[in-house]
Amino acid sequence: MGVRPRASRPGNRRTGGDGGQGSPPREPPSSTRKTTPARRARGGGQRAPTSRRPAQARLKRGRALLLGLAGALAAAAAALVALVVGYGRMRTPDRGRVVEINWPDGLDTDDAAALLAAEGLVESERAMALYLRATGGTEAFVPGPHLLFEGATPRELRQLLTRAEGRPTARITIPEGFSRFDIATRLEKLRVAGRKTFLAATADGAFLDAVGIERGGAVGAESAEGYLFPATYDFPLDSDARDVAKRLVAEADRRWSTLAAQGKDGLAALQATLGWGRREVLTLASIVEKEAVVEEERPLIASVFLNRLLDPTFRSRRLQSDATALYGCVAWPEEAPSCAEWGGKPTPAVVRDPSNRYSTYAHPGLPPGPIANPGAPSIAAVLAPAATKYLYFVAAGGGRHRFSESLDDHNDAVRKRRDATAP
Repeated sequence: MGVRPRASRPGNRRTGGDGGQGSPPREPPSSTRKTTPARRARGGGQRAPTSRRPAQARLKRGRALLLGLAGALAAAAAALVALVVGYGRMRTPDRGRVVEINWPDGLDTDDAAALLAAEGLVESERAMALYLRATGGTEAFVPGPHLLFEGATPRELRQLLTRAEGRPTARITIPEGFSRFDIATRLEKLRVAGRKTFLAATADGAFLDAVGIERGGAVGAESAEGYLFPATYDFPLDSDARDVAKRLVAEADRRWSTLAAQGKDGLAALQATLGWGRREVLTLASIVEKEAVVEEERPLIASVFLNRLLDPTFRSRRLQSDATALYGCVAWPEEAPSCAEWGGKPTPAVVRDPSNRYSTYAHPGLPPGPIANPGAPSIAAVLAPAATKYLYFVAAGGGRHRFSESLDDHNDAVRKRRDATAP
């Protein structure tokens, strides 16, 4: 019997199914299987361990640097606050000195600090320059005249130079009879405006035109004298002198409107007889203001001066007021030689000097303009003078006067006054 060949079992042959010898190699166990990138992408196999310590160290170093930077910034901010708040409130010694300065345009912080130090207003030029830079520089500084003063803090100096809202203020009372020279001195003393600047502003023709002060007619106005109404005002320190003068003039305009309405009949009579307007009324009112001491005598004194101008028997028409000549020595001292040795009191040489344009002994009629700033009672006295025939008056003591119609009576009153005051 022949031997039947053994049937081959699938998978046990050593040859492939296509007739090749042998069987395909078996895959190794999964524990020993090598993981390929493709398998890792599919999630197969075991991931290689990574080290996180270098990244964490870098993060810690970054955080430390940020904290250090924040601390440095905080320290710088604290130093800046200390400079702005602390130095800004420091005062230099105050000896009462004021500095009237024409602030230049375009100064940078260094130049501004140098100028303030040169004027003795700050002790440290460098610290002031740093302060100015820390508080916004100098672009907001207002060029032109300023009134600065010792004892001001750097913050106050900045407020003044920028004319900032909310800067300190001063209350100023202008008494009746103050001249613009007196007002200028008080403004400077209270640190409101410089004396020279105020006097220049109130004598500037463009300013007079701007505020409506007439400059023609019987009495030519040379300044705003007489139009700066005496009252109490509040002004910021280092105010623009023109703004101060405008406010005084505005108050005078307001008061004049009321007084002129109340005394319209008297004003009409002065216009008809002497050709007077407001300026001439103010000029005579300023003389009444300087001569009168007791208020009830104002209409009497006004009547004397008006009688001298209107009475045909009083031909000289000279008002003969010492106060007018003394004002000439204040306003125009270079014109009159007698003013060179003037000591503040009237002397025959001063009051009768023909070169003194304000001498009402040497010149008839009204002086060139007001000699002071009259209050409402003196203006009202000119608009409504007492009905008298008096042509003379002389001091009688206690602020009162003795009034006379004739020269003989007047000379007798003068002798009695001299005898009463003789040692």
